[in-house]
Amino acid sequence: MTDRWMLVFEPLVPQVLLWTLAGIALLLVAWGLRARARGSLLRLALMAGLLFVLAGPTLQEEERRYHPDTAVVVVDRSASQSIGDRTAQTDRALAALLADMEQAPDLDIRVVETGGEGGLQDSTALFAAMNDGLDGIPRERLAGVIVLTDGQAHDLPDTVRPDALPAPLHVLVTGSATEQDRRIEILSAPTFAIVDQQATARLIVRDTRPSGLVRLEIRRDGEPLETRLVEAGREVEIGLPVSHGGANLFELSVAGEPDELTLENNRAALTVNGVRDRLKVLLVSGEPYPGERAWRNLLKADPAVDLVHFTILRPPEKQDATPIHELALIAFPIRELFELKLHDFDLIIFDRFWRRGVLHYTYLENIARYVREGGALLDAAGPSFAGPASLFRTPLGDVLPSVPTGDVTTVGFRPELTDTGRRHPVTAGLEPTGAQQPWGRWFRVVDAIPRDAAVLLSGPGEKPLLVLGHVGKGRVAQVLSDHGWLWSRGFEGGGPQAEMMRRTAHWLMKEPALEEERLDVEVEGRNLLVRRHSLTAGGPAVAIRGPLGGTDTLELEDGRDGVAFGRIAVDSPGLYRLDDGTRRTVAVVGNLNPVEFGEPLSTEARLRPFAEATGGGILRLERHAEPSVRRIEGDRRAHGSDWLGLVENRSFDVTGLRRTPLAPPELLLLLLLGLAMTAWWRESR
Repeated sequence: MTDRWMLVFEPLVPQVLLWTLAGIALLLVAWGLRARARGSLLRLALMAGLLFVLAGPTLQEEERRYHPDTAVVVVDRSASQSIGDRTAQTDRALAALLADMEQAPDLDIRVVETGGEGGLQDSTALFAAMNDGLDGIPRERLAGVIVLTDGQAHDLPDTVRPDALPAPLHVLVTGSATEQDRRIEILSAPTFAIVDQQATARLIVRDTRPSGLVRLEIRRDGEPLETRLVEAGREVEIGLPVSHGGANLFELSVAGEPDELTLENNRAALTVNGVRDRLKVLLVSGEPYPGERAWRNLLKADPAVDLVHFTILRPPEKQDATPIHELALIAFPIRELFELKLHDFDLIIFDRFWRRGVLHYTYLENIARYVREGGALLDAAGPSFAGPASLFRTPLGDVLPSVPTGDVTTVGFRPELTDTGRRHPVTAGLEPTGAQQPWGRWFRVVDAIPRDAAVLLSGPGEKPLLVLGHVGKGRVAQVLSDHGWLWSRGFEGGGPQAEMMRRTAHWLMKEPALEEERLDVEVEGRNLLVRRHSLTAGGPAVAIRGPLGGTDTLELEDGRDGVAFGRIAVDSPGLYRLDDGTRRTVAVVGNLNPVEFGEPLSTEARLRPFAEATGGGILRLERHAEPSVRRIEGDRRAHGSDWLGLVENRSFDVTGLRRTPLAPPELLLLLLLGLAMTAWWRESR
């Protein structure tokens, strides 16, 4: 608190009268001077003194309370600031600045940091952090803003306004002016593509050095896909084969150089969602029966399914007088379906089909080969599977997942999930629990022995009902009963036939979400939720490699429905690789290609216009590791070769006033009388 004196006037007469008297006095004095009358100057002094007394001169004393100024320090803690020794440069300069500013009197210091909680932001919101720091600070009390950054700010205002900041903005730049870097820039990439087709992406490899050809490696879902040579600095197109429905994650990487700033931007990633154009399903029914319509309704209910359905109404050995044109709506195109266009189908279903001479062994061998090469086959077996006309006694027997015993059990029973079925994604979670109504009964099962296959559903005496198996690159499934249609009719409450068959069909077509052995990861904020689906309990720990190169280990806890799970916190955006020794997957935290590493070279160019507009300076910390701070007057230069200036505003509040007459009235009266007598004496001579 300090005091300040000043002279104020409190007129003893109205101001109008005071100014009128002053005008008259000036006229009289002017007339006297013009007439060269004696004592005119003394009269002027007398009148001025009289007017001064009438004006009420008073000494006013102000009690002032001065406010401290505030300096804002913005520290860039974004991901790019972790490159090289930028963090060490920042911390060293920050310590020096704070030590200097703490010695300055009447100066408050406010430090704010960018980067966001947990460090998951993929860009540098430098001006947002600055605005947070300036919030609540009066403009007249701001001493200045000091920013410690690599210069890569991603929320720059559109225009530079000199009046936007009433104090200098200083920038301390980390990193080096001679940095070298190579990076991948994705120019365009599709979001969706048809499964089994190629998506086309455009990219360019940028390098601060002339580098010629560089090796580009492409991975899909963590597995190597292709390696090619591309020319740095030139736009290239690459084909990305979409192998399955859902997200296909492609990783692109180029080799790094020893003197590179960072290898994080030598990689890029993009996700292409695979969508199936139309699922083409061939359904061949061996004979009419109630379950035939259930299969047809189930497949036709899915708008994404193109169904081709044939029912054999009469075997070739049957001879009667039925005209040929009444035997079928269209002729059964055997050769076209089972030879020429067999591989156009995503799934082939035999429904109570048996060996009747309709399909030659050559065509059945084609189907077996189709399965081994990656196709999908579903056999809904009827009683004939146990007899001499069984499909097992054809070339298809080599790919079917069970061997018939020759017996058929006909007794009422409720299908039950096996231990494997409770863990398998096709049937996990379907079993009724608690107050749910139990499944309806079936009344027939074909006795069979599974061979190197998973039994998910069982009947009486634990006889297999639903069997799934892998054959070569393809998959097969078998339902060993023709009474599943009872569930679709709601018999005794029915059962989940539609959902179970839908899952079975999608498992046959290799839907990733229905793989029985898989590792899944889900990003929940700053956590990775890891799930391992397996038909067996237990399993090894999962190794998690982060985008910055570190590796963590996560033990998973067994849960229900064949899922073991675990959760781990992450602290950096980017690509995480998970591996438990046999299964691998990847996860993306934040942006697939963070802009933090898109252009990580330190630069002065982006913030220089803002510093110059406010009178601030820019220093590189590689040359001035510990810049000093000075307090300056508002009109002085705000920076030097190794120092930064903070304005001394001297902002204050008036807390009190005291007024004292300029002089005692008696003294003023004596002075006026003295002047009057002196003027009279001068005139009398």
